[in-house]
Amino acid sequence: MINIISGIAITGVAFGTMALFVILSVFNGFDSLIRSLLNSFDPDLKITIVEGKTFSADTSALDFVKQSDDVAYFVEVIEENVLLESDDKQHIATMKGVGNNFPKINGIDTMIIDGEFVLRDDEINYAVLGYGISYKLSYGLNSLKPIKIWIPKRKGKVTFDPQNAFNKDFIFASAIFSVQQDYDDKYIIVPIKFARNLLDYKTEVSSIEIKLKDGVNKRKVEKEIQEKVGEGFYVKNRFEQQELLYKIMKSEKWAIFLILTFILIIASFNVVGSLTMLIIDKKKDIEILRNIGASNQLIRNIFLIEGWLISVIGAIVGLLLGSLLCYLQLEFSLLQFPGAGTFIVNAYPVEMRLLDLVFVFLTVITIGFIAVWYPVKYIKK
Repeated sequence: MINIISGIAITGVAFGTMALFVILSVFNGFDSLIRSLLNSFDPDLKITIVEGKTFSADTSALDFVKQSDDVAYFVEVIEENVLLESDDKQHIATMKGVGNNFPKINGIDTMIIDGEFVLRDDEINYAVLGYGISYKLSYGLNSLKPIKIWIPKRKGKVTFDPQNAFNKDFIFASAIFSVQQDYDDKYIIVPIKFARNLLDYKTEVSSIEIKLKDGVNKRKVEKEIQEKVGEGFYVKNRFEQQELLYKIMKSEKWAIFLILTFILIIASFNVVGSLTMLIIDKKKDIEILRNIGASNQLIRNIFLIEGWLISVIGAIVGLLLGSLLCYLQLEFSLLQFPGAGTFIVNAYPVEMRLLDLVFVFLTVITIGFIAVWYPVKYIKK
């Protein structure tokens, strides 16, 4: 019976360990997926002003960016909230006016799901829409009518005619992109000259987005640019641009880790019960060991190692099963999202990391050591 309970204890620890490693690997998969999606829209570095909405692109401090050997490409960007209208449908969006280098700054052209990324053809301006905007406006690339863009005038007199209080222009869409829902519902990308004309701007920009050359020390370049542009500007890397999102993802991962660790602690009570029964069952054997000269410390160590082996074996078996399950998911997509084809990926993403494997193993054997320490401590009684 004691052997059966020990087997149950090993099984409990193994399944708890497997669940912990698999869940962490799934969170890693989602983390990498979201990072890759955001990296297709966010630049390596982004310069914005501390106070106000816009600044002049002719600022002398920003010449450093244009002349830096570490900068591969840069693009001037102007952003403003606008009202989009198509037939009888309307939607509030963010118009993002960009230069020709915009696709080189990120991978937005790889996220096109319909059409081709073109912002200007000869003298004709085009827009690239997020999928969410296209859906809410019921607008397709084959539409014969352009999208009407409304924006309040920055200058002018008070008027009783609402239409005179707005600047408006028309533009056709050349492509539709899909990155992430927040972006898909928010952005319409247009040529920067078109945006400036609509906003009555000349050289103003909202930000300057930068693509760094491969192999450069990004932290070092970020620090150098920050020193050059001064305290009046923010220089943010990709993590800092989406700091809240990444912090939420990290906190969710560790919250799940703590919950599953608590389940492992409960499973370790089987180890406590199994070892306690084993000590009681071996009372006569303990007396024989004492009579032939074994010290209390030696006897404690015997049971401590025996009990700890339950956790060690359970941890090893659980990690092997978890790794196998993750491998099968990667190769055969065993667990898929309902409604295949409506998501960017069809199956749950998984990414195994050596650091997680080591961390889970250390966590399990630490819990196992604490679980066996208590009954062994009182073995003399």
